[in-house]
Amino acid sequence: MTRLNSWVASANSADIDFPLNNLPYGVFSTTTLEARCGVAIGDMILDMAEAEAQGLVALTDDPLFQAPYWNDLMEQGPAVWTALRNRLMALLAEGSDARAQLEPLLTPMTDATLHMPFVVSEYTDFYAGRHRATNVGTMFRGPENALPPNWLHMPIGYNGRASSVVVSGTDVRRPWGQLKSPDHDAPAFLPSRRFDMELEMGAIVGTSSEGPLSVDAADAAIFGYVLLNDWSARDIQAWEYQPLGPFQAKATATSISPWIVTKAALEPFRVDTPPRDVPLLAHLKDTGPMLYDINLTVTLAPLGQPASTITQTNYREMYYSAAQQLAHHATSGCPMNAGDLLGSGTISGTTKPERGSLLELSWGGKEPLTLATGETRTFLEDGDTVTMTGEARGDGYRIGFGPCTGTILPALDDPFTT
Repeated sequence: MTRLNSWVASANSADIDFPLNNLPYGVFSTTTLEARCGVAIGDMILDMAEAEAQGLVALTDDPLFQAPYWNDLMEQGPAVWTALRNRLMALLAEGSDARAQLEPLLTPMTDATLHMPFVVSEYTDFYAGRHRATNVGTMFRGPENALPPNWLHMPIGYNGRASSVVVSGTDVRRPWGQLKSPDHDAPAFLPSRRFDMELEMGAIVGTSSEGPLSVDAADAAIFGYVLLNDWSARDIQAWEYQPLGPFQAKATATSISPWIVTKAALEPFRVDTPPRDVPLLAHLKDTGPMLYDINLTVTLAPLGQPASTITQTNYREMYYSAAQQLAHHATSGCPMNAGDLLGSGTISGTTKPERGSLLELSWGGKEPLTLATGETRTFLEDGDTVTMTGEARGDGYRIGFGPCTGTILPALDDPFTT
């Protein structure tokens, strides 16, 4: 697909995240406007609450955009999602008769504060990137036993904390936890010394379900995608994770980008999943191109210093798609809710510059990473800012997500001493 032109001039640049082809959904406020739903177009945001109030967008008998989240639209289902996208594209297209009515409803992005775009119902994180799983398994179990026996048969996941999902730009406090050194018999309660980031994509479930879902039904239920940083305290995790897996190591924060890029906007960029070493069971089999060609970049900026690019990879490197993850999640009859968030798992490629975490980039801390400033990192230090970006490239346009960024704040004083 080629670029679609808009009367919003900035949307027609090949180097902007939000052309007419994209139209992602977010929540914004200004010094004069309370938080409300908005649609990104070029370097502007269309006020959906006001567009609905003026009758420019009317999809159902009840209002959908008067609350500062997109869950109400999600719950309407795919037919209404499509109707909204079609209406917005007509309103914002070059030559639209609605331009005079819509221009007063546009807010420059530079004047806006962005908020969480939806209410997170539940959060599940997966471990579904083969290169990532192979790297970590090799570090801890050796190359012969890198992948657990179940890994090639199903997407491995765990239930995380919806309460600690935060929007891009939210600072992240270094957590305290139990750390156990191999040189000591007992653990100590200390700030994490091996705090890390993980490059992921987040899939947002748009329709609720009560029972098992086919892969195609799961794909149809996905509303859109965000960038996701699964902040991880590796030293807390190393002591706590056996036998039940991550807990406090992953509970500090999960950052997401502020704009929900719809599945419809990503359709031109579908790609196949990798070849299967063993056939998947029927309920997880691929039914067509299940992934997306999305270039992903991570930068790290020490306090007061310029950013260095530390990772460049692509979402197509995943072994399991979001649809397969959702289908697997529902196999037990587990109810899924509109607003559920599924983390893809760390996205790593085949080479070192494509690794999606510092754990992999520094090989467990044994091979420090040198930044453009000359500083080195094994794990994150206080004041470091991590920024993730993603884009799918079309003919004369790109589909972007906006940045997913967070800065590490020092740990608080010991909360249990007086």
